[in-house]
Amino acid sequence: MMQVIAYLGRGLQLLGLVILPLGMLLEVTGKLGRRGVAELLIILVFGFIAFQTGRYLEGYARHA
Repeated sequence: MMQVIAYLGRGLQLLGLVILPLGMLLEVTGKLGRRGVAELLIILVFGFIAFQTGRYLEGYARHA
């Protein structure tokens, strides 16, 4: 069971690491539209939360 939690945590970390540069790339290319900075902030917060949650899950699985 702990292995599943560790893999889930690792997956969330990778998702967070992919989302952050993707959001910045969308902003630079102008794909986010008129409200680009607000949408970029939402993407960055989501990526940060995904990464942190993954880090906590992976750490919990390793120490349990």
